[in-house]
Amino acid sequence: MIESVNTLSALRRHIASLEGLPAAKAGAPVVTGHAPFDQAMQGGLARGRLHELFGGDEDEGAAAGLSLILAHLAAGDAPLFWLRLAKGAVAQPYGPGLAALGLDPSRLLIGVMKDDALLLRAAVDALRCPALGALVIELRGRAPLLDLTASRRLALAAESSGVTALLLRIGGDPVPSAAETRWRVTAAPSVPLPGNAPGMSAFSLHLLRRRSGPDGMTWRLVWNSARREFGEGDDERHDHGQGSGGRADDAALSGAVVPVPAGRPAAHRAA
Repeated sequence: MIESVNTLSALRRHIASLEGLPAAKAGAPVVTGHAPFDQAMQGGLARGRLHELFGGDEDEGAAAGLSLILAHLAAGDAPLFWLRLAKGAVAQPYGPGLAALGLDPSRLLIGVMKDDALLLRAAVDALRCPALGALVIELRGRAPLLDLTASRRLALAAESSGVTALLLRIGGDPVPSAAETRWRVTAAPSVPLPGNAPGMSAFSLHLLRRRSGPDGMTWRLVWNSARREFGEGDDERHDHGQGSGGRADDAALSGAVVPVPAGRPAAHRAA
């Protein structure tokens, strides 16, 4: 069952209840299973850091789905938090959709906050709890309160506790930030499986910026929910599947499974 909280005090009480739980393995990078990506990122996504993922309104499902998958990989067996705004939380997480992505809905706690200020305060509180597996922080539009100072608070809290933070920006544009990495996410083409079954969830991930190392690269990541790792096109068991270990210019087509169908028409259930 997905559990939710909608006040800062309730969130703090829940965080306190996690203190006795084992924390995710500190220091080790988050290995995605996509060899070219992991190699380029020096072993995987840096754990215990703030990572910023941008998605346009049309790619909301892809950006949210990828953020949750990366949070799942970072968390291991520890719980996940997803902080959202009440005004933007029209689509609610869908248990079977999460399960289809290989995510356990019983490990997901959702905090629905009334405004950006409360959400950012809750995010810092959550990141100070080392028993938390990973945190997804969802903000929409310009989010003027998310300035360099606010992002630095989030980054320092993540580094102190070792909790990985995924800052999900829907419909926003990059501004100065203390994030370790910044990404642009779109849905990528998904190749049908044998029997014309729906293909695996696929994402196009473009590295906008990283604090140390080259940027500007794009990868096509195909999520294998059975193996719980990312691969390239050949993971879809087709000779014509494409892998992309460097730059890619694939058109954004339907392909990513979206775990947030409630309250939206069917067209919004696949990114």
